[in-house]
Amino acid sequence: MLFAILRLFANSLAPLTLLGAITAFFFPELFLPFKHIFKQLFAITMFALGVVLDPLELRDTLRQPARIGLGVLTQYLVMPGLAFAVASLAGLPPALALGFIIVGSAPGAMASNVIVYLAGGALAFSIAMTTVATFLSPLVTPALVEFLGGRLLPIPFFAMMQTILFIVVLPLSLGMLLRRHLGRGLEFARHAAPALAALAIIIICGYAVAANQSRIASVGITVLLLVVLLNALGYAAGWFLARLYGFDFRHRLALAIEIGMQNAGLGVVLALEHFSDSPETALPGALFAVWCILTAAGATGWLRRHQPRHIAR
Repeated sequence: MLFAILRLFANSLAPLTLLGAITAFFFPELFLPFKHIFKQLFAITMFALGVVLDPLELRDTLRQPARIGLGVLTQYLVMPGLAFAVASLAGLPPALALGFIIVGSAPGAMASNVIVYLAGGALAFSIAMTTVATFLSPLVTPALVEFLGGRLLPIPFFAMMQTILFIVVLPLSLGMLLRRHLGRGLEFARHAAPALAALAIIIICGYAVAANQSRIASVGITVLLLVVLLNALGYAAGWFLARLYGFDFRHRLALAIEIGMQNAGLGVVLALEHFSDSPETALPGALFAVWCILTAAGATGWLRRHQPRHIAR
């Protein structure tokens, strides 16, 4: 019964994130108290995901480094470029434009692995891509943000790198280490960890919405439309580039999802931590986190209904 409840909670990330965002907009006082612990909450999500990451599956996938390298390179070239283009062409204020660049420069979302699995994509490839991109993020993400957004606002490169190391790489590594020593507790961890990660993401996104309540009322529609556009362009670019690379259907599907879904939760944390004088920097990440989960979950449902059985698995 407990496992069923935890699984239901983790599988309901999309509607619960949307519900949390709506609640935070109308009742911001419920989420504002989380101001001082949002970094710790994100570290919890990465620790939880480290616990459920299967090292054997990852090791098998790493035996095809060329394909993984191509996927990660695509991730770190396409989405930052698209985010920069969208923000520039829209003529956004510097803080909001930088928010889009931070989202685009983040690694792929860990939630994408679940979406790839449910959609019938190449799961091991997705896990490897996300993991490699995540471990590279302390160096690559701040470098991209500084390169693309340095003209907008001063970028604290080394401080941002340190933040990613302590809230992403360290907890993820500790979670993977703990997994080896859980023994019989591993079964419970497999159910509890995704639910815990989902709860933390809901709270982080809710806090970002609460902190930007007044700004959402004035620029929310514009930013939301740009988020929708960036997300759609990411999916499309991933799919067509995968065809260009000669990937099979399952790997095309995985790459499209990986490119379209960004670790916007990390983007929100970085924006709130390093640009606290401009909290609107976190707004694109908060909206993207909600939207990309909704679109991915919706696409997954459609794919599972329409894919041939031999392709879906």
